[in-house]
Amino acid sequence: MSDQHWYSISNIETVPSPQLVIYADRVLHNIQKAVEMIGDPSRLRPHIKTNKCREVVKMMMDAGIRKFKFATFEEGFLLGEENAPDALMAYQPVGPRIYQLIELVKKFPDTQFSCLVDNPEVAKIINHAFASEGCRITVYIDLNVGMNRTGINEGAFELYKLCTALASLDPVGLHAYDGHIRDISFEVRKQKCNEAFKNVEILRDKMIKEGYPKPIVIVGGSPSFSVHASKPDVECSPGTFVFWDKGYSEICAEQPFIPAALVVTRVISVPAKGKACLDLGHKSIAAENDITRRAIFLNKPAVKLLSQSEEHGIIEVGEEVNPGHVLYVLPYHICPTVNLFTMSYTVNRGIASIGWSIVAKH
Repeated sequence: MSDQHWYSISNIETVPSPQLVIYADRVLHNIQKAVEMIGDPSRLRPHIKTNKCREVVKMMMDAGIRKFKFATFEEGFLLGEENAPDALMAYQPVGPRIYQLIELVKKFPDTQFSCLVDNPEVAKIINHAFASEGCRITVYIDLNVGMNRTGINEGAFELYKLCTALASLDPVGLHAYDGHIRDISFEVRKQKCNEAFKNVEILRDKMIKEGYPKPIVIVGGSPSFSVHASKPDVECSPGTFVFWDKGYSEICAEQPFIPAALVVTRVISVPAKGKACLDLGHKSIAAENDITRRAIFLNKPAVKLLSQSEEHGIIEVGEEVNPGHVLYVLPYHICPTVNLFTMSYTVNRGIASIGWSIVAKH
């Protein structure tokens, strides 16, 4: 796993570019490490937004993982098709998404679907929709622990009580995502995560004191996984760990995961001295970061990405390259990169073949 040329593909001439390539043995390594970190796979609830493919879900289930998160209808459909026992929609559905969730509940009765709620009026709407279809849905109260993206602070207990009174909702727990805490120092990150978690503990203890069943608590993502994995009574929801990327390898150096997915690209033109053009545009690698934080070229570390358009990427090179030259690219953000592809090439023992479909591409 430490071989500096682990990414090399012996039959690279058969792999078109730009192309997502997934290293199956390294995916398995990462799944095993996640289970080892938490100690009990029943406390893992991976988010499949990163991998979006059937084979990885199967590998997780083979490792004893039975609970999952998803964000899109396509991801939920994939989990239903694979008979995942427990699948949580990782946000509060509104509008037509409510009826898509009802569709999943009806089509896949062997999967217990659930969703988040953080608003009383939306909870009533969800309840009415499920009641009109003769269905029930399990819900978790989404708490805002500082990210200020979704979730509720004041009124969380009252929302839980409301949900218990709504006939088609079955509230069972709390959800808190602390993705805003991304300090490189593990000790600083740990302190901030634990501080943010205090309000979750206060609410959990209040619910128990008021006579409600002890709630299931789902907390965190990838940066806080190494913090919350040590808490014995919570479920953890990392997602990126299966493929890993440059961004999290910098932030989460304490975590034992290794890159397992890359993008293969080629030089398609050499327009000027010291410059080259790749088939690596916005459509083949996540482009939400600054241009300096989108791609690392593993076999040419000195190469710098200067600009991108839809299909093209201009690089600065310190040595002569020719059209057809292959570069192995480690994305800074693998999750939206995967979503740009419909299929991958899978690498086993250095040999690539047409591999896993990204069936939940949105």
